[in-house]
Amino acid sequence: MKLKQYSSVLFFLFAIISFNASAQKVWINLFNGKDLKDWNVKIAKHDYKDNYANTFRVKNGLMTVGYEGYKEFDKQYGHIFYKKPFSYYLLRVTYRFVGDQATGGEGWATRNSGAMLHCQDPATMLKDQDFPISIEAQILGGDGEHTRHTSNVCTPGTLINYDGKLFTGHCMDSKSKTYAGDQWVTADFLVLGDSVVKHIIAGEVVLEYTKPQVGGGSVTNFDPKVKIDGTPLKSGYISLQSESHPIEFKTVKLFDLAPYAKNQAKLDQVIDKILKD
Repeated sequence: MKLKQYSSVLFFLFAIISFNASAQKVWINLFNGKDLKDWNVKIAKHDYKDNYANTFRVKNGLMTVGYEGYKEFDKQYGHIFYKKPFSYYLLRVTYRFVGDQATGGEGWATRNSGAMLHCQDPATMLKDQDFPISIEAQILGGDGEHTRHTSNVCTPGTLINYDGKLFTGHCMDSKSKTYAGDQWVTADFLVLGDSVVKHIIAGEVVLEYTKPQVGGGSVTNFDPKVKIDGTPLKSGYISLQSESHPIEFKTVKLFDLAPYAKNQAKLDQVIDKILKD
């Protein structure tokens, strides 16, 4: 083979390898299965980065939320935040509820957790603040008796538009089925800046809303300088909750869609492809 042809082949192979490596890196494993070094904890009634009673820990390759060190839950709502914010992304979490609720947990918090989207910077949360200003992609587990949809939405310190109208309630149910017991459930959350958010279970959009913004109530003891009502939620941190019921997360990963944000056709193509994989 001539040198020129050989060089061309090498360049072509290198381009393929580089493309594949780049494509593989688009999925970001936010949880590495080994430790929580990329995460920061904020628990109500405790200082930022104080992982009170080892609430969040890694066990057998799972991110585990437990309350063995609590005498009483006492509204010590907790959140573990990934280290950096995102704007356009698909978040995928695989979770299951386990065990019994902590003593003193609220009735509504049984088999209840959440993936918080577009969160405020956790460093700006005050010590006694209960929830971050955010959109809560609520996770619910079945109790063996009642219908309990998962992948709902709640709005601590935020507002959303649903079906073309401003939604001023706190929580809205999705149309998902009930997932009871300790089965693993995978939920996708497609977040495109402050335009649209879709909750997806088993490839089906079970809830969709638009124009998330700061506003409303359902959050207490916050710094008023942080809660500027009417501010569009274009980006923010991602966090997972501790609300008094033990839960395990097997997968927490993110597909960063920011590179495609200005090309709607390419964005739609990439989203369609990754949801089919």
